[in-house]
Amino acid sequence: MEDTKLSMYQLYKEMLTKYLDNKSEHALYHAQQFSKQMMEKDMSPEETVSLHMSVFQEIADDLPEEVVDSFDILLEVMIGYGLAYREHQSLRDKQRQLDSELTVAARMQKSLLPSEEITLDSVDFGVISVPAGKMSGDYYHYAHDEHENVGVAVADVIGKGIPAAMSMSMIKYAMDTLPEQRLQPGALLENLNRVVERNIDDDMFITMMYGFYDPRNYRFNYASAGHEPGFIYHEESDKFENLDARGLVLGVSKNVTYRDYEVTMNVGDFVVLLSDGVTECRVDGEFIERDQIIQMIRDYKHMPAQKIVDRIFYDLERAQEFQLRDDFTLLILRRKV
Repeated sequence: MEDTKLSMYQLYKEMLTKYLDNKSEHALYHAQQFSKQMMEKDMSPEETVSLHMSVFQEIADDLPEEVVDSFDILLEVMIGYGLAYREHQSLRDKQRQLDSELTVAARMQKSLLPSEEITLDSVDFGVISVPAGKMSGDYYHYAHDEHENVGVAVADVIGKGIPAAMSMSMIKYAMDTLPEQRLQPGALLENLNRVVERNIDDDMFITMMYGFYDPRNYRFNYASAGHEPGFIYHEESDKFENLDARGLVLGVSKNVTYRDYEVTMNVGDFVVLLSDGVTECRVDGEFIERDQIIQMIRDYKHMPAQKIVDRIFYDLERAQEFQLRDDFTLLILRRKV
């Protein structure tokens, strides 16, 4: 350690002497390189000032007493600055570590979402889900069986960050283990609610709307656990209706029952499920109305389902100057034949 200090002292003395002799730009360049060595050796600001004072007193003759005394003040200032700087460095390191952990959690969260496209003769399907930050509180689900029965869901975890990601993983694996093709939506939510109630904190809960389309009878059965109501579009009448459904959010109480609702879908009809991040978009400082969402969907209803959700997201993102304030999830299921 002493050898290191002596080496730094000699280097600094040589550099300062050369600069005082000729005031060259080359000496200033060496000073910049020297600062990198100081950081590598973890020298504090007060150690740097002390080094300068020691070297300067050696190479300068008859320094005025006021100059020598001024270094005492500068040294005290640098001690305070050094403490604050090291604290800042520590917080920055912790922030970097947290960002790294969030990146890993975000990748894990993304892997929980379904990735296989639905390419069926009976339905046209589209979904988009975009987090407002690194992590999302939204979850969506879709699955189909060999009979082209399709189950779809949109959920919103009330909570953000890593706890939300963990809750999403719980929902995903619970959904994977539930025999959804053999359960009515209400029964599925009841089973899911028991899992959620046992495994999440009291200050967290989950909203969800789940639906199941059966192409044999063209019916869409659905139930809601306190989630944002969806829509159904009837092509023959060219009208939208709310998919109103009542139900307590998941995780609040163990013994909850959920009512099943049912709508018949004719060719061209489609169901819209969404998170509250869609209806809580702010345009010109005001929350967007559900009627405005309906009009946007109407403008694009001639397009395939995936293009509809993509265009609506782009329009709303642009209207908010590309600054999402909440997680955004929009899903459309249309009957084709």
